[in-house]
Amino acid sequence: MKHKNEVGVASEELGSANAPADQTEQTTSEIRQDCVYRSSGRPEKTDMIKSLVMDQDASRNCELYVPWSSNRSVVESSEESEEDMYRDEEEIEREKILLSETNSSDYKLSVSPEMDIMEYCRKEWRGNTPAAKRMRKGYEAVAQKFASIRRIRGDNYCAFRATLFQALSQATQLPRWLQSEDFTMLPENLLSKYDWIKQWQLRKKPGKRMGEIRDEIKEYLVLLRQKWKNISEIKGPLEKQEACDKLFKNEEEEYSLYEALKFLMLNTAIELYNADKSGKRVPVFSWLLFARDTSSNPCQLMQNHLNHIGHSGGLEQVEMFLLAYALQYTIQVYRLYKHSTDEFITLYPNDPEEDWPVVTLITEDDRHYNIPVRMCQETVL
Repeated sequence: MKHKNEVGVASEELGSANAPADQTEQTTSEIRQDCVYRSSGRPEKTDMIKSLVMDQDASRNCELYVPWSSNRSVVESSEESEEDMYRDEEEIEREKILLSETNSSDYKLSVSPEMDIMEYCRKEWRGNTPAAKRMRKGYEAVAQKFASIRRIRGDNYCAFRATLFQALSQATQLPRWLQSEDFTMLPENLLSKYDWIKQWQLRKKPGKRMGEIRDEIKEYLVLLRQKWKNISEIKGPLEKQEACDKLFKNEEEEYSLYEALKFLMLNTAIELYNADKSGKRVPVFSWLLFARDTSSNPCQLMQNHLNHIGHSGGLEQVEMFLLAYALQYTIQVYRLYKHSTDEFITLYPNDPEEDWPVVTLITEDDRHYNIPVRMCQETVL
């Protein structure tokens, strides 16, 4: 992948972005291959860009994991046969039956009921391969902090779903940025400045006119504030959990919230881009975000990435930083395939603000995310 010498373009040039890139997501092939941007540490700008380029090039040779059932998707080596190394024939047949039962209520659950974390691990990682052993050790480490796990539906929204569910389930007050009077005016304000935002693709509603986009996104933002406020005011932990479960069973409201999150990410990206062009200090991930050929400016980021999230792809590593900044939350992730390395627990951002709340996720491959629940002891950053 070749990068331009200039990280961005002038704001008046933002409307001439390339056509959306193909963001098609696949299933994981070689979990031992490092296919992601390494977010730990603070190398110099040029080193970080080089690292991202190498990781993105490597990822083209990898398959990405999207779970379709309660069984762990198979991770196979290119040197080995197509035979499933982790599950027996009976379990494979059960998965085929489950896949054929499209009316299965469990499959449609956005957030599955909690399950003992080590029981889940033993079910999903039975083999004696190096990958299976590494995963078991990773889960054992997580089990020192959390007792249970809840599986997240894998439909390319899983990063949004896991992060938002965790944020709402522990919310005790409305975040400051949600209290702003100008919050619901974001669509109108941005559309008045950037005509290219009319190319925003609403979920299942392509080709909307600018006025319709503005009004509909405003509805999503209002819904996000309303739901966050209502849940944060619930005092009892059981009642709060029930309210979250109910919300994430309402498909229409749930996906509307994800559209709101995507628009907040776009707003944050515009702010960072303009700050950098004005010579202000910006976080390192912002350089990386706009160093990609497919997102050298906010317009391209929208067209080639944000418009595709939930449809043909999920969040890339550098976009996890953007989500964290948009929500003003620290996203702590147990990256199980990185067990026994400095990157086993990764923070987005890696230099978080002290007053930002923390949500914790689990990933086996940096593509799909589940959530740990029932903390055994206080998490310390």
